[in-house]
Amino acid sequence: MRIPFRIALLMPTLLLLAACASAPGTNAPSPWGNARQLVLVTTDGWDASAGRLRRYERDGGDWREVGAATPVTVGRNGSAWGLGLHPAQSDGPQKREGDGRAPAGVFALGTAFGYGASAATPMPYQAMGADDYCIDVNASPLYNRIVDAGTVGRDAVAESTEPMRRDLHAGGDQRYRLGLVIEHNPQRLSGAGSCIFAHLWKAPGEPTAGCTAMADPAMEALLAWLRPQQRPVFVLLPQAELRRLRQDWHLPAP
Repeated sequence: MRIPFRIALLMPTLLLLAACASAPGTNAPSPWGNARQLVLVTTDGWDASAGRLRRYERDGGDWREVGAATPVTVGRNGSAWGLGLHPAQSDGPQKREGDGRAPAGVFALGTAFGYGASAATPMPYQAMGADDYCIDVNASPLYNRIVDAGTVGRDAVAESTEPMRRDLHAGGDQRYRLGLVIEHNPQRLSGAGSCIFAHLWKAPGEPTAGCTAMADPAMEALLAWLRPQQRPVFVLLPQAELRRLRQDWHLPAP
């Protein structure tokens, strides 16, 4: 079909207006706009090591809370902006390797893992063995990956402080008996933070090196509820940041 000359002259302007209508800073869809399940952890401030975890779901409308809130702990030094699905934030601390802070922001959820051969969850599950390590060595080409020492070689995991079978390598530690990968720093930028999980806490109220920890029943309920087809996301924010960003990021009300 031939376009009339006057309309053709207007088309560049119309295309520019359409581009502006979906430019950043408008009500454009967020990278997690297709999420139908959301795990929300809130803390009282950047330096708080304790928080509350809530679960939400939606079906084309507003977020609806599911179940009861549960206490969790985060990094021993609180939280800091991580690298995930959200836009970069300059106002506040930034996550770094070894800083004792949990990454804040919006993140995809990865594989569930644990000591058993299987777990009661619809999420993809990886049974951890004695040779499985998460690499937290900044200079390693395997940084922020869970690897099998039998495949990559013993030298590749020699400096890692994250054996995934802590019961075998860390005096019977049960914290990784059940867990879930939080996809912080998916590009594996050196020094930006690695091996971020949701996992069991060692004792009630004890903070972590940067993960989110909780009681066994809370973890079991979370894993049973999550559905990969619902594209679940994990959100961790201080309360003040949640209030500031809730509308722009289409998050549940504080």
